[in-house]
Amino acid sequence: MSLPIATGRIQSTLRRFLDSEASGGIVLMAAAAMALAVANSPLAGAYFHALHLYLGPLSLQHWINDALMAVFFLLVGLEIKREMLDGQLSTWSRRILPGAAAAGGMLAPALVYLAFNAGTPASLRGWAIPTATDIAFALGVLSLFGNRVPASLKIFLAALAIIDDLGAVLVIALFYTNGLNLLALAGAAAVLALLFFMNRAGVKTLTLYLGLGVALWVLMFTSGIHATLAGVLLALTIPIKLSPGAPEASDEESPLHRLEHLLHRPVAFIIVPLFGLANAGVSLRGTSISSLGDPHTIGVAAGLFAGKLLGVLSVVGLLVKLRFAQLPAMANWTQMTGVALLCGIGFTMSLFIGLLAFDDPAVQDKVKIGILLGSAISGVAGSAVLMASRRKSSRS
Repeated sequence: MSLPIATGRIQSTLRRFLDSEASGGIVLMAAAAMALAVANSPLAGAYFHALHLYLGPLSLQHWINDALMAVFFLLVGLEIKREMLDGQLSTWSRRILPGAAAAGGMLAPALVYLAFNAGTPASLRGWAIPTATDIAFALGVLSLFGNRVPASLKIFLAALAIIDDLGAVLVIALFYTNGLNLLALAGAAAVLALLFFMNRAGVKTLTLYLGLGVALWVLMFTSGIHATLAGVLLALTIPIKLSPGAPEASDEESPLHRLEHLLHRPVAFIIVPLFGLANAGVSLRGTSISSLGDPHTIGVAAGLFAGKLLGVLSVVGLLVKLRFAQLPAMANWTQMTGVALLCGIGFTMSLFIGLLAFDDPAVQDKVKIGILLGSAISGVAGSAVLMASRRKSSRS
C-alpha cells in the first residue's frame, strides 16, 4: 500500500469519526477517565497545582469553567434557538412529549435528592445537580447502536436533552446567582439591547455580534450573574435568517448556522473534554464503601439513576395512556425504558451545577463521585436494556 493511499484512508477515517454523533461522547468519556486516573496517581499533585495556577485574573480552572464554558453555552443556545424556530421543536405538537418528559426528568431527580438530604439544610442547595442530562454523553451512547435503534428515539432524546439544557440554564440564572453588581448588570442589559437591535436592523456580520458578546461576558462576570449565561443570551440574538431577498436554498448559511457549524468541533473535541479533564478529577484515596452512603453522593447518584428513569418514563406513560401523545415511531416500551435510563447520564451540566452549588472542595468531591456513579450506572443499565430490546425484536 502506497503512503498517499494510507494517508488518505487515515484522513477519511478521522473525518468520519469527527463527524459522527458518538465521537463527542467518546472523547468526553476518555477525558473524564484520564482526569480520574491522574487524580489518583503520583501525578495528582501536579494536576491539581496546574488547575489552580493563575493566568491573569483567573485560575486555569476558572478560565475553563467561566470563559470556555460560555462558548459551550453559546452553542447550546444556538441549538435551542434553531430547534425552536426551524427544527424538531418548531411546533407545539413536537414539543409536548419531549418537553413534558424533560420536566418530569428534572422534577423527580430533584425530589429524590431532597429526600436523601432533607435532614441537612446546607445540602439542599444541591437539589438541581441530578436534574441535568448530558446531551453529548447520552446521544453518544445511543448512537453506538446505529440503525438498531429507531431514528425517532434519537430525535426524542435530542429534543429532551435540548429542553433539559434550557431548564438547566434557567435554574442557574434563578437559583445560583449571588451578590449582584447593579451597575455592571445595567451595562450588560444595554449591550444585550444593542445586540437585539442589531438583529432587528438586519445586521448579519458575525464578528460584530461576537465582539459585543465578549463585552457581555465581561459585564455579566462582573455583575455576579454566572458569566456562562452570556453565551445563551448572545445566541438568542444571532440571526437565523439571511438578508431579505436571499435565496431560500442558502438558508443553511445564515449567521446562526455558520456559527453553529464553526463551533461544533471545537466545543465537542476541545472545550467539553477540557471541562471534563479539569473537573472530573477527584481523589478516591480514603474513600470507602461506607463513604458512598454520604447524602450528597447517594442523593446525586440515586437522583440521576432512579429519578431520571421514574420521571421520564412515568410522564411518557401518562401522556400515552391519556392519548395526549404517542411513543416515537417504531419504538417500544423497552427501548423507551433504555432511553429514559440514558437520560441519567448527567455529566457536564451536573458537574457545572455542582461547582456552583457548593464551595467546599470536600463536598464538591462527594458530589462528583455521585455524578460519576449515577452517570455510569445509568449508561450501563440503559445500554443493557437497549441490547435486550434488540435481541427480543430479532427473535420475534
